[in-house]
Amino acid sequence: MKFINIYINFIDKLNDKIGSITSWLTALLVLVVSYDVIVRYLVEESSVGLQEFEWHLFSLIFLLSAAYTLKIDDHVRVDVFYTKFSPRKQAWINFLGSILFLIPFCIVVIIASQDFVSLSFRINETSPDAGGLPARFILKAFIPISFFLLLLQGIALVFKSFLKLKEKD
Repeated sequence: MKFINIYINFIDKLNDKIGSITSWLTALLVLVVSYDVIVRYLVEESSVGLQEFEWHLFSLIFLLSAAYTLKIDDHVRVDVFYTKFSPRKQAWINFLGSILFLIPFCIVVIIASQDFVSLSFRINETSPDAGGLPARFILKAFIPISFFLLLLQGIALVFKSFLKLKEKD
């Protein structure tokens, strides 16, 4: 039991830090998009690199916040039934859902993305657009990284659910 609690605390703290960093990326994205809109409409200038930077930031925010969102239980779920269930039933749903769906899906994405990311690094992939950003391979590397973080948080959710199920009613 001690290992389970240490694991849960470590992964929760790790994803709290990443969630905090991601929130700053969100603020940066707002500033970049605002600048882009102002420049586009006032000066009638536009930059492919700036537009790509916007979607790179959005991609990082989406990818890196997935584990944090699971940690704080704010992910998308059909709560019509779940919220009416007892904490014990919710723990069963989280336990089985994580083991049967979340963890296997994370493993599949991590494995499936390896060749995709590896090829991107080998060819030193950049934007195909003139004026686009270099080093697209770095962005692609965040796919397996983010799903690994989600996998770790999914395991923590399994452990939290297990501990909840062990509690006496």
